[in-house]
Amino acid sequence: MAVFTFDDQTTSPVAPATLYQALVKDADNIVPKAVDSFKSVEIVEGNGGPGTIKKISFLEDGETKFVLHKIETIDEANLGYSYSIVGGAALPDTAEKITIDTKLSDGPNGGSVVKLSIKYHSKGDAPPNEDELKAGKAKSDALFKVIEAYLLANA
Repeated sequence: MAVFTFDDQTTSPVAPATLYQALVKDADNIVPKAVDSFKSVEIVEGNGGPGTIKKISFLEDGETKFVLHKIETIDEANLGYSYSIVGGAALPDTAEKITIDTKLSDGPNGGSVVKLSIKYHSKGDAPPNEDELKAGKAKSDALFKVIEAYLLANA
């Protein structure tokens, strides 16, 4: 197995503590309200802390699909969060898992800087498919923007 790491950064007008609360602590309630295609978020294993596996069901192309997320770490004091995609529609056949480490910090005008480190754990030594990476990033960015808009509209 090989691990390929990609770093990304974005800014948000939402304050770090508010964004962290929404993305980490309240995501199970906010995401289905903010995104029409999401059907449910349920805990499959665990108590909500590290090691917990969540099944997130959504509608895509008229078909119900799901993703399995495993919470790796929660660092509320430093506004950090890490989870892995360990199964379902968002996990390419060539990947064992995809881990996303997130860190929020103060940004311009009271907003946030969101730093991401994505680790693609391949089943072999082959690098990830560029088209799959681009599609995954586009979906992730769109989801983030919808949650951000929801927070701004409901502030």
